[in-house]
Amino acid sequence: MDLDTVRTFLAAADAGQFQEAAADLAVTQQAVSKRIAALERDLGVRLFTRTPRGAELTIDGQAFLPHARELLRVAERAAASVRAGRRPLRVDMIASRSAASGLMRGFHRAHPEIDLDVVMLIDIGEAVAAIRSGTIDASFRAVAMPGRPLPEDIASVRVLDEPLELLVGPAHALAGARSVTVAQLAGHRIWMPGLLPGTEWAAYYADLVAEFGLTIEATGPNFGSDALLDTIADTPALATFMGGRTRLVWPAGHGLRRVPVTDPTPVYPHSLLWRRDDPHPALATLRAHLAAAAPGHGAAGTWAPDWTIER
Repeated sequence: MDLDTVRTFLAAADAGQFQEAAADLAVTQQAVSKRIAALERDLGVRLFTRTPRGAELTIDGQAFLPHARELLRVAERAAASVRAGRRPLRVDMIASRSAASGLMRGFHRAHPEIDLDVVMLIDIGEAVAAIRSGTIDASFRAVAMPGRPLPEDIASVRVLDEPLELLVGPAHALAGARSVTVAQLAGHRIWMPGLLPGTEWAAYYADLVAEFGLTIEATGPNFGSDALLDTIADTPALATFMGGRTRLVWPAGHGLRRVPVTDPTPVYPHSLLWRRDDPHPALATLRAHLAAAAPGHGAAGTWAPDWTIER
């Protein structure tokens, strides 16, 4: 099967328009139409229906979509198997301001000769699939959800326990506290609109709530960190959790406070995941750097779910 036609099909499916797919692929719209038509002839089915809004997948197109993605993953993995030492090391992290970002910046400073590609995937299942296919070499993840163990070909090591801090506005009842115990948080409203069901961080906070009887609200749309900081600054009744290594910048007038949580200190356990037979030579360098540079984990006086990744 012609991989260029498969790649064009995926671009059109993701964009929903042939014109936008053409721009993404740096070809003409006519070339996109010809490639799609050739693929449809090969398969003997219609893959798209033209609509006023653009191009929508037919039922056959929807059925072909996951297999088309797998075709390109296999092709990439085949190419990577013979040129792994020549391409950048691809590492996934959840957000650019996260603790994992800080770890990778430290790695880049220590090893500027190693080319890096940083990607940001949301779902742990997507990250694991990308590792297994060779699309990425490693991913920073925190926990595996109950009932969803890692595949046997995926290895992991816990590299950092990040303490949680309470973020409050200047009028919050705990704004003047130098620290706060977990027990003192009972009854306070902790707002976290970014808790997506099915993600490992949602599972982590669900366990935290169950363990300590906290009230975490995930209601409302997630407009990003700036909107969250604005709301916390202006609402005395609300607080939120932030990782102690999460980089935040807010306007001086906000008067936000980061309050350490103790007795015990909840920690968010970051692990590095990789495929056991990944051939990229820089992967071993990254693992050695993290083992030497990152703090330990499982310290006394801390709490994390007992289903954290480490295998």
